[in-house]
Amino acid sequence: MPSSPCQLYLVTPPTFDLRAFARDLETALSGGPVAAVQLRVKDASDEAVRAAAGALMQMTQDSGAAFILNDRPDLAAELGADGVHVGQQDTPYAEARAIMGDNRIVGVTCHNSRHLAMEAAEAGADYVAFGAFYPTATKDAQIRADIETLEVWAETMETSSVAIGGVTLDNAEPLIRAGADFIAVSAGVWRYPGGPAEAVKRFNDLFAAAQA
Repeated sequence: MPSSPCQLYLVTPPTFDLRAFARDLETALSGGPVAAVQLRVKDASDEAVRAAAGALMQMTQDSGAAFILNDRPDLAAELGADGVHVGQQDTPYAEARAIMGDNRIVGVTCHNSRHLAMEAAEAGADYVAFGAFYPTATKDAQIRADIETLEVWAETMETSSVAIGGVTLDNAEPLIRAGADFIAVSAGVWRYPGGPAEAVKRFNDLFAAAQA
């Protein structure tokens, strides 16, 4: 069982209509606590990223959540984002940290590798992300992660872990109980039949139940 409550880490859809999604995000944030919102729009122009951040960052931060930009530490620093998330094929951690400075968040994708995660943690990453745990249409995930990876990490390391990849209300509980500090969710919130606010509420109910 996790020693502290798991938290929700929202990831934007890969493509979206900005005006409509801004309403969806506002609705989601009204459903309960959210730790972070990652803007993930691969292959978008700098102008599109700036426009999306302009529409989404303030409401995210006003809700108490951290606004994380995927892959682009240069734009994250320019725009005043709370942090950046980098993959193994993206900007190297050391370069991202140099750009972001010591007081902002840098998270690193580590797939299913405790070795990569330990390297990132020892270098100073604020969190490591393991996944994909389940099939996902949000991105082309080449590697599947094992729940045991989360369990061993929770038992042996202090750096926070994020579980990502195809997570829904129906399959999140094993990841929570394995010790994930954050559950990253995209379609599991944005496409939830009851709406994003209800999805956020129910995820927080799952987190609370894991502590009971």
